[in-house]
Amino acid sequence: MDVSDQADDEQVNGETEKVSPRRRGIYLAPNLITTGALFAGFYAIVAGMNGNFVAAALAIYVAMLLDTLDGRVARWTRTESRFGAEYDSLSDMVAFGVAPALVAFSWGLDTLGKVGWFCTFVYMACAALRLARFNTQSELASFTGLASPSAAAIIASAVWVSSEGMENAEPSFLAALLIGILTLLVGLLMVSSFRYFSPKGIDLKDRVPFITLVFIALVLAIMVADPPRVLLVLSLLYAASGPVTFLWRRRRRAVRQGGGA
Repeated sequence: MDVSDQADDEQVNGETEKVSPRRRGIYLAPNLITTGALFAGFYAIVAGMNGNFVAAALAIYVAMLLDTLDGRVARWTRTESRFGAEYDSLSDMVAFGVAPALVAFSWGLDTLGKVGWFCTFVYMACAALRLARFNTQSELASFTGLASPSAAAIIASAVWVSSEGMENAEPSFLAALLIGILTLLVGLLMVSSFRYFSPKGIDLKDRVPFITLVFIALVLAIMVADPPRVLLVLSLLYAASGPVTFLWRRRRRAVRQGGGA
């Protein structure tokens, strides 16, 4: 019998004393938010299958927001648990692995035949591998490779931009091929060894220059003007920052070694 499933018997002054079983259960607040992220991912899949690609993209972004929130709520309320971490990973696999792949496939990658199958499967498999690596690495190594929410944002934004004005028309072969290549490359970035900037390092309680607030206001104003394209550009810039930083550091290292030779 499992020790956690039985009441422990303790000897006190020669008498057996029953110890009440340990209280079981899960923390409601963070896991409720995680369930919301899981539902958003499921809704994105259903919306994509029904041809509502804007709604599908928005649902993926809602899942991203909730995924950020559940971890913070768990830390604020000191309700972090192993169950919550595992549940969060399963939710991430649905919302940022399966949902973007199926939304992209429903949007037009199905017209590519086996190539479309290949691109979407590689993306989904890489998302699973990225999450597994994240769960087994230390906190310092957790931002090796593009994070799955960032990868999902690229696919969602690309589908959102590409579906505007299409209505019920099918995308062109060239457009489908470009999204397919993008899906494949984003998937490979998730399992790459490129290092990415971690938003977890941002302390909202620290002081920042006044110009930072002005810059944030400008970005928000531009985003409101054209949300899908701005989100796509921002997510692509973040995805490109890993390889660019790697090449820049490699070049600096080569210059130092050449100068010291």
